Amino acid sequence: MSEEDIENALQGMVTLQERMVHLIQQLSMPLVEVSMVVSKQISGLMKSLNEHIELSGETFPSNITQPWQLTDIDTETSSAQSSFELEKVMSIVDEQRMDILDTLIRVTLIETDSTLADALLALRPWEQIARTQLSKANGPGQLFSPIEIPEDW
Repeated sequence: MSEEDIENALQGMVTLQERMVHLIQQLSMPLVEVSMVVSKQISGLMKSLNEHIELSGETFPSNITQPWQLTDIDTETSSAQSSFELEKVMSIVDEQRMDILDTLIRVTLIETDSTLADALLALRPWEQIARTQLSKANGPGQLFSPIEIPEDW
């Protein structure tokens, strides 16, 4: 990979990050919606990557192929039994808002000509943040609170 390719990949990741942060903040997107969109995107990318791996025999590092470890987990809180009615949660999510984020991610990845690996590396931190915050949720109210984006993003 040339230095120019690396620079373009990094610029594409920054572009995606900036656009996602801006849109999520502008729409005050809830944790559950961001989580669902990011999960859907990663699922599709992983399906394509696994097909590529099967055909080429190429290997990729685990930080691309596997979810990252959760951060700042309080084991007592995260192991508490909570029962959310999945159907009720699903009936409350805003499909249009989720479609907007989904489209933004997809279009930006195409526009920046991101590789599967670069796209996954750009989305894995979002997955980690969402999973960490989901693990701390004690009730449906927290699922529908805006996702907390770290200030250093």
